[in-house]
Amino acid sequence: MNNSLETEHVQCLIIGSGPAGYTAAIYAARADLKPVLYTGMEAGGQLTQTTDVDNFPGYPNGVMGPEMMEDFRKQAERFGTDIRFGYVSSVDFSSTPHRVVVDEIKTITADTVIISTGATAKWLGLPSEQKYNGFGVSACAVCDGFFFKGQDIAIVGAGDTAAEEATYLAKLCKKVYMLVRRDEFRASKAMVHRVLNTPNIEVIYNSEATEVLGNGKNVTGIKVLNNQTGAEQELAVEGFFVAIGHQPNTAIFKDWLDMDGTGYLKTIPGSTKTNVEGVFACGDVQDHYYRQAVTAAGSGCMAALDAERYLAAKEAV
Repeated sequence: MNNSLETEHVQCLIIGSGPAGYTAAIYAARADLKPVLYTGMEAGGQLTQTTDVDNFPGYPNGVMGPEMMEDFRKQAERFGTDIRFGYVSSVDFSSTPHRVVVDEIKTITADTVIISTGATAKWLGLPSEQKYNGFGVSACAVCDGFFFKGQDIAIVGAGDTAAEEATYLAKLCKKVYMLVRRDEFRASKAMVHRVLNTPNIEVIYNSEATEVLGNGKNVTGIKVLNNQTGAEQELAVEGFFVAIGHQPNTAIFKDWLDMDGTGYLKTIPGSTKTNVEGVFACGDVQDHYYRQAVTAAGSGCMAALDAERYLAAKEAV
């Protein structure tokens, strides 16, 4: 743990921006907890990588992801949140107040810590995939499927999430090509049954996407390699969904907080409390099931209320 001379004490420290972090900040600031929020390296979180957001209540005409996050940030600042660009490099939750090191140089002690560091979608790593990200390439079927109504799309993945997203997309799209890298799914039997019984899903086994094709503006197709025969083919699609999982941003907490097998933080059901008193988690860092902006915002509200009540109970003693 860094023992830098520069130390600051805060009542409420929020780690991470995005809908969860900014909502927690709005509630914490209104409760006079004088929150300090560190944005992390991607201020605004995953939504800053998204174009149209059409499913967040209160935006009847939709909104661009970065614009929505700017609205969240301004609202948090309006109530007095101290928003800082920087990342938390290590934590020490062995005693109270909790100790957190920012940018490897500054130590902050905090009575309460709200973790909203989110999760990062796993990508295939193709340059063309990043080029068309937001222009036909997506990692969230529920967020973006609507834009591909009546079109042909492809999805890559073999687990439960991929199977669920493929069947969701099949309701909206004309044709869904599902690329499975091996000769079998990793998904549960029930989910595989659903996929195989959906007439407009075509499963292509032993296959990998090698390139996303486009016209400079939008996706027009993908190149697919059969990893058994070496044969290549092109599929004409207007959308390409990557459903190979998410990685929660929890590495710095692994010595301190309870996590599930894939690294998502565990919270006490019905709350945002972690196994460490005074440390709360909200948003995608503890939710691999819903993963929506609106549910992240809701849990951010819960985290701020949990933190406020925790501090009030301590003061009452």
